[in-house]
Amino acid sequence: MNDTTQFDDEGLHRQTARRKLTELLGKDTVVSLHQRSDFQGWRAVLSVWVVIIAAMATIVWAQQQALWIAIPTIIIAIAVIGGRQLGMAILMHEASHRSLFNNVWLNDHLTNWLCGHPVFLEIHKYRKHHFIHHAKTGTDEDIDYSLIRGLPTTRASLVRKFSRDIFGLTGLKALFGMVLMNAGVLKWTVASDVEKLPRDGRTTWDYVRTFFQQAWPTLATNFCLFAITASLGNPELYLAWILAYLMPYYLFIRIRALAEHAMTEQCADMLKNTRSTQAGFLARAFVAPFHVNYHIEHHALAAVPFWQLPRLHKLLREKDAVPTPPSYWSVMKQVSSKPA
Repeated sequence: MNDTTQFDDEGLHRQTARRKLTELLGKDTVVSLHQRSDFQGWRAVLSVWVVIIAAMATIVWAQQQALWIAIPTIIIAIAVIGGRQLGMAILMHEASHRSLFNNVWLNDHLTNWLCGHPVFLEIHKYRKHHFIHHAKTGTDEDIDYSLIRGLPTTRASLVRKFSRDIFGLTGLKALFGMVLMNAGVLKWTVASDVEKLPRDGRTTWDYVRTFFQQAWPTLATNFCLFAITASLGNPELYLAWILAYLMPYYLFIRIRALAEHAMTEQCADMLKNTRSTQAGFLARAFVAPFHVNYHIEHHALAAVPFWQLPRLHKLLREKDAVPTPPSYWSVMKQVSSKPA
């Protein structure tokens, strides 16, 4: 079977699965699940920034307290900011499917500036990348497959990965990669695979110019964040923003990626090649913002807005179409179950 035939077969399988899903739920229900809401979009975006502002205010308060209060409070506040940075990435992901807002301009532009650029993401690049993931999930051609390749691993290996995340090594590596991608040295991706682009006669100044052409929105939004915190007399709050991005943010991304696809079936059925996960208060705060834990449901009907996913999950559970979701803890135990 050649690659074209395999691609056509996979696409046909997915179309058949979605048609069966529509028959299972009913056309009217599926239509209602796809209802978008500008109100829900605004509520989500504003909630992210309100929590970030509250966390930063907590850091200002903590600096005036005794060390035994200040240190754990600041650590928790930075973790909360990292969780909301992941929330911003999730909302940008939502907008890439044009389901965060009913208004196209709000999806493509407002979300880019308020959620994408501050965390070094760009919605149009991400959309192109992410749609390949949806088309190829469950195959070796999945553009995000590198995030879950080689599992299960040992518990010690997973602990080492988490340690690199917590201490910022993963974040620094990713940030350096973002610089090279914006400069046109590497192909743009949010996965782990690195692909160097041909030089094609470009000079160092060509790369520098390309970097500023591509990265200026991220530089501008982050400069605004620094300027605001500095004008309030607390420039250290921008340091907290950067530390949150370099440390807990990438830990939360890893846990999320493992929960969504690690050790699921390698097949074209989105009900089998993806995993939904239970999310309590702490999980929703840090690794599963905006119902991203309902990942089977998202892959089944990718344009369903995040606030409709709990309803879709309930409907599918009532039809016994999806399994009972495991906890994040049980998934981490599963992906680290290889004997030492």
